Amino acid sequence: MAVGLLALINIINYLVTIVILLVVVQFVLSLLFSFNVVDRYSQWASSLYRACNALLDPMLRPIQRFIPDTGAIDFSPMVLIVLLRVLQAVLASIANSSVQ
Repeated sequence: MAVGLLALINIINYLVTIVILLVVVQFVLSLLFSFNVVDRYSQWASSLYRACNALLDPMLRPIQRFIPDTGAIDFSPMVLIVLLRVLQAVLASIANSSVQ
């Protein structure tokens, strides 16, 4: 039982890490677009940005409904990262308690 639980926790941990990396990639691309470092009409950059948005929007939309609108700055990616890190901490605690 404990081995299956640890395997499931590891899989969830890897998925959470991938989502956090997607948030960082989306943020960096949006900065590059904003400061005209990368052209918005570049096919690889725009397709990567659209893919990140498509994957992250289902997770970011509920957060955006709860946090107040701050104008130009969107804090929902930061809130998502904090929530995912809390989830990783809880899973690590569960994994440590199941090993003992």
